[in-house]
Amino acid sequence: MLKKKNESPCRAEELYVSPWFRKARGLVKATGYPWFIISAKHRLLDPGKRIKPYDQTLNRMPTGKRKEWAEKVISEMDDGLPNANAIVILAGEKYREYLMPYLEERFTNVMIPMKGLRIGEQLKWLNEARIKDILPP
Repeated sequence: MLKKKNESPCRAEELYVSPWFRKARGLVKATGYPWFIISAKHRLLDPGKRIKPYDQTLNRMPTGKRKEWAEKVISEMDDGLPNANAIVILAGEKYREYLMPYLEERFTNVMIPMKGLRIGEQLKWLNEARIKDILPP
């Protein structure tokens, strides 16, 4: 369900076509805040960047490789994320696990609104979510 992708090169935000991603994208875009995609292949990815379809996931990647990937993402976040007090993370556990210490140190408020939810529960949450559900208090 999460792995559905467009079959030709396009903007990153258009590459991922699963219902889950479409709903998450709509929610975060509605906030008007900057947002990024965390990609197994491209790491920290600007949604407007044109990319080719790929088949790579952290879900099948060994722990050591995921840690190396996270170190590179953290370096890119240092340079690419805007200064803010809060961050909302919709990425799955494998994608955020080794990023969390950095994020919790950098941001006062780290929100993971779908933490612990299975995919069906996440879709339900996304269907019912409103912008206020992902804005810091």
